Amino acid sequence: MDLNFFQLGGPSWAVLLGRRDSTTASLNAANSNLPPPSLSLSGLISAFSNKGFTAKEMVALSGSHTIGQARCTNFRARIYNETTIDSSFAASLQTKCPSTGGDNNLAPLDTTSPNTFDNAYFKNLQSQKGLLHSDQQLFSGGSTDSQVNAYSSNLGSFRTDFANAMVKMGNLSPLTGTRGQIRKNCGKVN
Repeated sequence: MDLNFFQLGGPSWAVLLGRRDSTTASLNAANSNLPPPSLSLSGLISAFSNKGFTAKEMVALSGSHTIGQARCTNFRARIYNETTIDSSFAASLQTKCPSTGGDNNLAPLDTTSPNTFDNAYFKNLQSQKGLLHSDQQLFSGGSTDSQVNAYSSNLGSFRTDFANAMVKMGNLSPLTGTRGQIRKNCGKVN
């Protein structure tokens, strides 16, 4: 199934024209700029703050986990070692992700509606069904619980805040001068 973000129910947002994009991908850059799934709430807040995002924007952007999947190696420690997880949820994941091996086995980040951009991700967090440690940290008795509650009960607010945060993220460290290229088709290099 090859669906795009909009077909999955995601919001749309205006993108500035003329942005320069890189002509290559960098695994190292991606790994150094994306927070790992093992971060605590304070680590997440710090990582997003270092990029200029508020905690509210961080929670909104984390809502992108309403679609997509994660590899077993990224959630194994959570399902075998943590107590802030629904026991039946953990048990069901353990059948797909053994305690050793199966590193590349996949599980949906949102078990309720993995192919729909909605607010079920936040409802899952309220039920201790966040797949990644970092996901569940957003609803763990800390400063972001109220924002998770707000998004779980107000899809429109989540969609608006997510779109606004995506625009902000799209404006992080743009390439200038002769670096990169203005693409004719945003999905591939010219």
